[in-house]
Amino acid sequence: MKTLFALLKEYWGILCRPSVYFSLGFLTLGGFIAGIIFWGGFNTALELTNTEKFCVSCHEMRDNVFVELKDTIHYSNRSGVRASCPDCHVPHEWTHKIARKMQASKEVWGKIFGTIDTRDKFVAMRRELAEHEWARLKANDSRECRNCHNFEFMDFTRQSKRAAAMHSTSLAKGEATCIDCHKGIAHKLPDMHGVKGW
Repeated sequence: MKTLFALLKEYWGILCRPSVYFSLGFLTLGGFIAGIIFWGGFNTALELTNTEKFCVSCHEMRDNVFVELKDTIHYSNRSGVRASCPDCHVPHEWTHKIARKMQASKEVWGKIFGTIDTRDKFVAMRRELAEHEWARLKANDSRECRNCHNFEFMDFTRQSKRAAAMHSTSLAKGEATCIDCHKGIAHKLPDMHGVKGW
């Protein structure tokens, strides 16, 4: 009877040189099937983490920012169109989505180490967190806003004079982006004391 060490050594030999033990067709088919299983599992996990239910499953989000979202037009409005957490915080295009998910790994680190696990810690870090998100949206020209809002379909005649002027000139020409004027649209603003223009 073989020992455990001998079995492990034998299996290691098979893994190191599979072509000695298996045909090329079998290895190709096995690799193809393994690839499909990996890709399906990866995409399933990606989509499961792209839901509002997942976002508010941790109390930091549920008890702080999600509560605020419920009082805004992005949550409840006359048209019944509602933006959920991923609509504003995760890009729709696959490559940008993957990049954002990699950035979000830092947020998981914060969750593990309790960076904002109490209301007081959240309030203390609120401005820093908001500034990170504003900088991200500024850098990508408010990509997530444009998933729903498009200049081509805006009816400027139904907007206030100031909004129509801004939307038809500065924003349309690329001189500004949505987040420059719409900070605090879905969540309460942090303490803006000392910030130029506030």
